[in-house]
Amino acid sequence: MAMRTAALLFRRRAAAPRPLKPHVAGLSTAEGHDALDDCGRSGGGEASRKRWVELPPFAPLDANAAARAISRGGEGEGASSNATAIRWVRRCCPHMPASLVQKLFRLRKVKRNLLTADTSSTDGIAEQLRLRRVSAKDELVPGDILFLPVNIQESSVAEKTKKFGNKNEIDFLRSLEIYKDRAIIVLNKPPGMPVQGGVGIKNSIDILAPMFDDSSSEVPRLVHRLDRDCSGVLVLGRTQLSASILHAIFREKTADALADGTQQVLQRKYIALVIGRPRHPKGLLSAPLGKVVLQDGKSERLTVCAGSNTTSVQDALTEYRVIQSCPQGYTWLELFPRTGRKHQLRVHCAEVLGTPIVGDYKYGRQAHQNWTPLSMPQAIDKEMMKKRKLPFGLALGGGSIMEEQPKLHLHCKQMILPDISGALQRLQSSDTDLDFSDLEKLSFVAPLPLHMRLSWEILNP
Repeated sequence: MAMRTAALLFRRRAAAPRPLKPHVAGLSTAEGHDALDDCGRSGGGEASRKRWVELPPFAPLDANAAARAISRGGEGEGASSNATAIRWVRRCCPHMPASLVQKLFRLRKVKRNLLTADTSSTDGIAEQLRLRRVSAKDELVPGDILFLPVNIQESSVAEKTKKFGNKNEIDFLRSLEIYKDRAIIVLNKPPGMPVQGGVGIKNSIDILAPMFDDSSSEVPRLVHRLDRDCSGVLVLGRTQLSASILHAIFREKTADALADGTQQVLQRKYIALVIGRPRHPKGLLSAPLGKVVLQDGKSERLTVCAGSNTTSVQDALTEYRVIQSCPQGYTWLELFPRTGRKHQLRVHCAEVLGTPIVGDYKYGRQAHQNWTPLSMPQAIDKEMMKKRKLPFGLALGGGSIMEEQPKLHLHCKQMILPDISGALQRLQSSDTDLDFSDLEKLSFVAPLPLHMRLSWEILNP
């Protein structure tokens, strides 16, 4: 018997990681509780009661420690942490109301896998999966899998379908995808679409995120930001764990850049059209940013501060390079933010270089007061001039330097990231320390938006 138990334990630890199944997310409180109350009371019989949603195998990972190891190409040392059953459910299902999670455990609706031996098998010992109730405070061990009632998942999928039923909108959102794997989704965010919801905002990337991943009931999560009028590469984490690691990697990038100025595994390149010409063709801008309240007492903006001795001031580093200086008085720049501060590139261009970005009326208002649109060259492609409406109140066309009010000419052209999906596979398949020095880097490129392409054609007839 001891030999049989040891064999089962070994097989359990050595087994390949199971593919991730859908997580539970996006439930309203009322719908979630109704689905839970109905579970087990309908006359569905034994088959109905055995239907469950499987959460990912428990992986005791510390996202911050894992991010440090990935960012610096070292070993995944100290990346483990213990967790109780309720903490793991909350981690996998961040959008499930806390009251619903507690009710699941209180009504004994959360189960855990239990391996047993089947001695009648012709192979000798065969694994069988049995489900046993798990308490909220029970500690999990690596490989444990928790199961929730399938009613929760069905309610979530129904709510998602009801909320996003417009095929044109869904097709438009899917057209924004540049790349997708098990850990991340990469988009080419269009100009004018907010990344985060807020007062007066009906549609934003975080609100529409469920439609980028209809194969899972877990909602993709933002891991960084782009300004509303900025466009380009935007990364979402498909799972809570991948999003946590990416968040930590973005923080590590800023910390490392301030510590020693070295370029880490996360790299971003922006393209901008600015008014005027920088003194030098390339350089590194180091100018701390702080908030100031405007005269109306309500609005605020960022500005370069002389010192960084207060908590409200943040150090900011930007590398730049001139791509092309145009005789019309404009310059195309490549911008490489080494830190990730709000409005960093816009403030550095306007206040440090003295060349505000075209279409930036917040930080380049004075430069736009005497704005004169350029005339259209005869050789321009007339198809680029056509305007048409897009879903979510967006518009295609217009906004170039031929317009009275050009759009913001700032675009995240390229981003280089470590292969988070590959890193997670290594972390979740082994209990030993791992070396990430050979981890592949992924490069994502987003084409320029139409108004910036048109401005390029106008300046280069």
